[in-house]
Amino acid sequence: MIRKFKVSQRSFDISCTILHKKVTNSVSQKENERIAFPNRFSYPDVYSCTKMIQGYVRNNRFDDALKLFDEMPVRDAVMWNSMIKGCFNCGNLEVAFKLFDEMPERNVVSWTTMVSGLLMHERVGVAEKLFMEMPMKDEAAWNSMIYGYFINGKVEEAVRLFHKMPSRSVISWTSVISGLDHTGNSDEALFLFRQMLFCGVRPTSMTFSSVITACANVKDLHLGLMIHGHVVKLGYLSDTYITAPLITFYALCKDINSCCKVFYEKAHTSVVVWTSLLTGYSLNCKHENALEIFSDMFRSNVLPNQSSFTSALNSCCELEALDRGKEINGAAVKLGLETDVFVGNSLIVLYTKCGNINDGLFIFKVIAEKNIVSWNSMIVGCAQHGYGNWALILFNQMIRYEVPPDDITFTGLLSACSRSGMLNKGRCIFNFLLNQKSVKVKLEHYACMVDILGRNGRLNEAVELVKNMPMGPNTSIWLALLSACKKHSNLKLAETAAEAIFNIDPNCSAAFTLLSNLYAFAGRWNDVSRIRGLMKNKGIMKEPGLSWVNLKGLRHEFLSGDKSHPMTTEIYEKLEWIGEKLKGFGYVPDQMFALHDVEDEQKETLLLYHSERLAICFALICSVEGSTITVMKNLRVCGDCHSVIKLIAKIVEREIVVRDSSRFHHFKDGFCSCGDYW
Repeated sequence: MIRKFKVSQRSFDISCTILHKKVTNSVSQKENERIAFPNRFSYPDVYSCTKMIQGYVRNNRFDDALKLFDEMPVRDAVMWNSMIKGCFNCGNLEVAFKLFDEMPERNVVSWTTMVSGLLMHERVGVAEKLFMEMPMKDEAAWNSMIYGYFINGKVEEAVRLFHKMPSRSVISWTSVISGLDHTGNSDEALFLFRQMLFCGVRPTSMTFSSVITACANVKDLHLGLMIHGHVVKLGYLSDTYITAPLITFYALCKDINSCCKVFYEKAHTSVVVWTSLLTGYSLNCKHENALEIFSDMFRSNVLPNQSSFTSALNSCCELEALDRGKEINGAAVKLGLETDVFVGNSLIVLYTKCGNINDGLFIFKVIAEKNIVSWNSMIVGCAQHGYGNWALILFNQMIRYEVPPDDITFTGLLSACSRSGMLNKGRCIFNFLLNQKSVKVKLEHYACMVDILGRNGRLNEAVELVKNMPMGPNTSIWLALLSACKKHSNLKLAETAAEAIFNIDPNCSAAFTLLSNLYAFAGRWNDVSRIRGLMKNKGIMKEPGLSWVNLKGLRHEFLSGDKSHPMTTEIYEKLEWIGEKLKGFGYVPDQMFALHDVEDEQKETLLLYHSERLAICFALICSVEGSTITVMKNLRVCGDCHSVIKLIAKIVEREIVVRDSSRFHHFKDGFCSCGDYW
């Protein structure tokens, strides 16, 4: 397909060159004849040159289009209008105005072209003036102005103009219904549809497409079912414009069975329909099914588009299926989509979430035209891996390229500073944010700043920040402070923070767990029993520590002391082997992290069988020698396991990547990327 496209591109260039020379030579040889008989040249030559001008514009060759236009001795209205439209498509408004002023005879299409072009470039005021000056307006002119209002966010003006129309066809009604839905006014769109039916206007497939989309956005299953019935009666069900929105509608209404029923009613060759089902599965957390549909697209000779790749990569991300994501990455490269911004953004998220920050950076570099999502994804990825300096370098590049940061950018930057222990830089970023008029400071930013101060032992300063916030603190902010109290063993402030959390959320499991752990560190076992008793009475369950490894498309999960895995014997043998090696490095278990009031020997046993250690032993047995091991955990890695994994990485001479609830840790040669600032 790519080869065909390149061949057709070359063919177009050659054809344009030949035709241009032919026209130019014809101009010089028969100029007198054309002056005498202009009508003889007006057709078909003017028609051919008009097509050529349109082709030049489509291929961003504006100068060639304008040169050919200037060389034509005779130009009809269609050519003038095509050239004016080309000016707008290529962003040359000045030439468009010049041509419009020079045009000998303007028809309604000329005026409409100017109005549409101005609205496309957000020149609403000038477009309104021209629209009012139009000597005659047909329905297309009214529709263009209405559409322009919608794309520029002027919903009230669009609806007002619609009601002023002298006559309204189904196209006008559909345009307004679609415009209302796209601007977040789906309820009004459905109300207008009812008015349209009341006026006796028969809907088209495009009308139904817009209405079904509106039903999906408001999740009105009952009305959507009625529309589906009308579609079947009118014979529109086989229309791609109907099938794809219907699948999306049922997916958003969590009715995946109806999605499949609509899809399998006939064979489809449209990539839009296939992508709708793929996305529908992804939205309903059926990620394995989504990836199966993606594979079926190739088997059915339906080439995926950017949206298909994005949905498939999102499913890989949710499954943490890095190997399958790499396969999809390869398919994107073969189809020439490796530089596409939407595919690239999804790949960045996949690689950074699955522990491969270097591949994420590579993808970021090859994206042709980066948008704000590209920059944010990479900055947040660096933050998750604790590479704070990388995040700040990216931010500097972002500012240099004049990409305006948003609230997500600053959340990523502050998180990067927090996880890298950069107190002063975090303060600078936060103060910079406070002075930004274009970005609203949110609770997430304050939570990050409290975390930065707390991690660096500035607990009093963190408390002052919370007190002086312009909005009331939420649980995230108090949890950040409580976590800092645990790190610095400040029981008094911890109890204050916990009380504030319980006033907001009396059943906050994280607060109970943190407070219980703090009491355990301090050896206050009576308070530990009291907290655990409160949790039991309230029915609050502490989330058990769970670690897992994704290997060859399968997820292997481990709990602390787990013996349910089929390879339990081999795993525990490996663990004993590692234990012997650890003794040679002088390792002594830190019993402080065994949060139970038991004998020292039992504490050591509890630490030995933590879930992440079992997962690492399994990965050592089953993965390729020398390859990087990646382990995921739902809770934070305890301090003792953090020390042990550094030694394991040195013993086995392999890199071990562990993602806990806080960040990624890259263990290699006895060191961790977090610099023990975990």
